[in-house]
Amino acid sequence: MTDQVKSRIALLGTGLMGRPMAEKLLAAGYPVTAYNRTREKALPLVEHGAVVVDHPHQAIEAGECVLVMLADEPAIRETLLERRSRSSLRGRSVIQMGTIGPAQSQALQAEVFANGGDYLEAPVLGSIAEIRAGELIVMVGGEPEQYDRWREMLTIFDPNPRLVGNVGKAAALKLALNHLIGSLTTSFSLSLAIVIEEEIPVDIFMGILRGSALHAPTFDKKLPRMLERDYRAPTFPGRLLLKDLKLVQAEARALGLATGALDGVRQIMERAIEMGFGDDDYSAVYDAVHPA
Repeated sequence: MTDQVKSRIALLGTGLMGRPMAEKLLAAGYPVTAYNRTREKALPLVEHGAVVVDHPHQAIEAGECVLVMLADEPAIRETLLERRSRSSLRGRSVIQMGTIGPAQSQALQAEVFANGGDYLEAPVLGSIAEIRAGELIVMVGGEPEQYDRWREMLTIFDPNPRLVGNVGKAAALKLALNHLIGSLTTSFSLSLAIVIEEEIPVDIFMGILRGSALHAPTFDKKLPRMLERDYRAPTFPGRLLLKDLKLVQAEARALGLATGALDGVRQIMERAIEMGFGDDDYSAVYDAVHPA
């Protein structure tokens, strides 16, 4: 891969994260062929120079590298490993960038290898703003040779993509981080609710919090949404966070770890989704903790 000739990229999944990632690749000069199960969601990429196709195997056949940014492992299997897609994998590198379990990622690796392809994982931490700024955190699970081959392309999203270990290790690290998304936001929701119900000024609470070791930047990002109870235009939908919390729970139990605290976070997230916030920003857990 050189600055003069960019590798052809196939992108499977042009949803919340996939579409701005495709735009970033196109702006950097990478030819992109995109597939999305709902074709209309991919069509705006045509204006940026992408080719949009009707079937996943058509995208795979057009690419040297297949980036997979789909919601979960069943969606990946239905797209990447359907009959015609399997037969198109030979000689191509698959980079799985969504959030799935370590064992799921290793099983996908085995199937891609069995069909003549190469496989590594590169889940990301961040959302649309970080994609556009080139400030995602990219965690790579694979062999050093694979990392070296695709590092230049991954630096479009993260100037310093990290090689974590072999396949499964980056997936596990991503689960550990997404656990904090759920737990920190749920805990902050309860603290904020106590402050409001006790009629303590929120600016006093936040001023003390920001000056302490307890502060996390995500609190400032989610505070306006919670105060306004406006969870539209999500950076990360609640239903996907719940999916990830279930993966964290399963992985932790498989490792023999206690999950009592996580059980409570999951229940609150489930309550938010039952309240109709599944496609809204995950900060809607505040409404589950502190109903309007």
